[in-house]
Amino acid sequence: MHIPPYDNLNRPVIDVDDTRVPLNYFNIVKLKHGEAFAYQVPGYETSIVPATGSVDVEIEGEKYESVGNRVGDVWGGEPEGVYVPSGAKAQMICVSDTAEIFIAGAKFDGVLTPFVVRSNEIDVVQYGSDDTKTHRKIKHILGAKYRDRVGRLLVSELFTVGQGGWSGFPPHKHDTDRLPLETRHDETYNFRFRPDHGFGLQLVQREDGKVGDAYHLVDGSTIVLEKGYHPCVAAPGYEMYYFTILGGLSQRPLVQYFQPTHAYQIETIPGIKDMIAKFK
Repeated sequence: MHIPPYDNLNRPVIDVDDTRVPLNYFNIVKLKHGEAFAYQVPGYETSIVPATGSVDVEIEGEKYESVGNRVGDVWGGEPEGVYVPSGAKAQMICVSDTAEIFIAGAKFDGVLTPFVVRSNEIDVVQYGSDDTKTHRKIKHILGAKYRDRVGRLLVSELFTVGQGGWSGFPPHKHDTDRLPLETRHDETYNFRFRPDHGFGLQLVQREDGKVGDAYHLVDGSTIVLEKGYHPCVAAPGYEMYYFTILGGLSQRPLVQYFQPTHAYQIETIPGIKDMIAKFK
């Protein structure tokens, strides 16, 4: 479903045990210089990712200075993030003029060790092509390279390359645990557009062979994906970004099931198999 942009007053957009995506947690925190925000989410591991601005972060005595370096918008630099173990006390203090921070979470009972991911440590994948209208770049903050340090949480940023085009195509889903074909991963997106008056559409086809729903995406839209095939598209003339949270039910590696009618198009999109392999 679609959650239109609103002022969430630093309260969770998707709270713990949400009936739609119980494996996810999502908050957007906005701070001014010197302001602090603290949180603790029992049963959920989380990641602090500044969309813009910079924060000092402290987690159970571990300190990470000046996390985040982007100015203006999410296109203004490379992402950084901090991994917060399940139930840990986390605090951030804004050290830039302003900061907007994403907090992404996944249900996980284990308690691991916090760590920081700097901009030179993210894993970048670019695939697709202008010809196939599928050209995009993925910046994995908590991706495959941290498989031994994270429980169930995958966090990444996805950018359309150029203006307009499809993402999440061919249509795929991951709503049922039935290995080796598919895993259950709840997913939450937050969208941004450049220019910010841009727009797109999110398709959610919950049952194969039946007409799905289309949601009008604008700057700040949140989408929660509880079931079904879910490609999205940016309108011509606009660049689209979406912050992506994936939480696995039984494992962290994501196994996507591509809609049989359209699965053959995997063979037509350059680099898509490398992209699939990175969601592990």
